[in-house]
Amino acid sequence: MARSAEILWRKSSYSSDQGGECVEVASTPPARIAVRDSKNPAGPRLAFRPTVFSDFVDWAQSR
Repeated sequence: MARSAEILWRKSSYSSDQGGECVEVASTPPARIAVRDSKNPAGPRLAFRPTVFSDFVDWAQSR
């Protein structure tokens, strides 16, 4: 996965800066969606194929 300095991370507009639970997502080469904890940007990241991440988002929105 690319280094954090090379990645444009995005956080949901529903998130606040109050220290709540939030994740950030980014597109990373080669064709992956990276996810990390916004409170621990230097911590571990998960990487998913775009179709898998899309399925997860669809599932989460249905809840």
